[in-house]
Amino acid sequence: MLVGIVGKPNSGKTTFLNAACLTEYKVAEYPFTTIDAQQGTGYVRIDCICKELGVEDNPKNSICVDGVRYIPVNLLDVAGLVPDAWQGRGLGNQFLDDLRRADALIHVVDASGSTDLEGKPIEPGTGNPEEDVEFLEREIAMWFKQIIMREWAKLTREVEVAKGKFDELLIDRLSGLAIKRTDIKKALQNSKLNPDKPKSWSEDDLYNFAQELQKAAKPMLICANKIDRKTSAQNLEKLNKKGNVVPASALAEYMLRKLAKEGVIEYRAGDPEFKVLNPEKIPYKQKEVLDRIREEILNKYGYTGVQESLNQTVFGVLNMIAVYPVEDVNKYSDHHGNVLPDVYLVPKGTTARELAYAIHTDLGDTFINAINAKTGKTLSGNAELKDKDIIRIVAAKGER
Repeated sequence: MLVGIVGKPNSGKTTFLNAACLTEYKVAEYPFTTIDAQQGTGYVRIDCICKELGVEDNPKNSICVDGVRYIPVNLLDVAGLVPDAWQGRGLGNQFLDDLRRADALIHVVDASGSTDLEGKPIEPGTGNPEEDVEFLEREIAMWFKQIIMREWAKLTREVEVAKGKFDELLIDRLSGLAIKRTDIKKALQNSKLNPDKPKSWSEDDLYNFAQELQKAAKPMLICANKIDRKTSAQNLEKLNKKGNVVPASALAEYMLRKLAKEGVIEYRAGDPEFKVLNPEKIPYKQKEVLDRIREEILNKYGYTGVQESLNQTVFGVLNMIAVYPVEDVNKYSDHHGNVLPDVYLVPKGTTARELAYAIHTDLGDTFINAINAKTGKTLSGNAELKDKDIIRIVAAKGER
């Protein structure tokens, strides 16, 4: 899974990546600090099933700390987007090309309104974060439209003369964007366009279809960053009308995680509180900053917003669930004795057979059935899995 971190320059995207992954990429108060796409590994946070079962687990593909399971997710911070990026302005071509593989997007917005559409510093409160959201959505839709329009005349002829299927023909042109046929069908349904008569589509129809395709294939969450600044509160109310919005301070999260790593405080990503370990040794200025983070962010919102953005993107926007494959249904372990070793993030509605394929192609090809370790019930290949299911796959060439 790949989550793209997007937004205009100087909105806090790289700080968000550093906070989520404890990386140390360069940040600065001027546009285009990021030129090349920057990668990192973040983690979504769930309550591990080990607490419910009363067992001590041995995670392999994730981390469990005191019953909290952290599951890795790939993140990509791309170059800042400016108006008309789809036409190549700024670093637009590079930006958009970097997004091809993303499953979902986190749009980091300067909620304080202290940067213009180009990412240049302005008087706090004079910028309009709503415009930031609208322009970025338009840029991605125009990018999609531009790609769809390539060989459009040929595609429409194949549909209307040769009676080809619109979704099958279009998926070939969009394969490099990690778009699925179901995304195209959903976009067609939501835009209310006739796939059998694409020649009759207007320019507005094509744009609306591109918009719906973006929503289906690259769904987006808005991270209202810099929420601790005085001018942010008034903008948050307006941003909340735009859809999935999480108030955040990426800088606060980064500071908390760094201080926790240094042993100054006790804090885990996503916690609603932190504990200063040696109050008498902490410098006064550092204490001031921590007090402000507690009062103006944690006490007010219950989080810094970085972990919440990741969790809402994966479990809300992408609608994923967590499933634990095991081999021993009594000990909940693999063949090495590791208890609850792996946890897989899969889309809601995933079947037992699809989980087998996600683990290994051979396991899917030779699938016989599955067993729900919590209930002892045997599941068919078409049985849909639920969040936090513990599943044993029975196959002709072994079990998992």
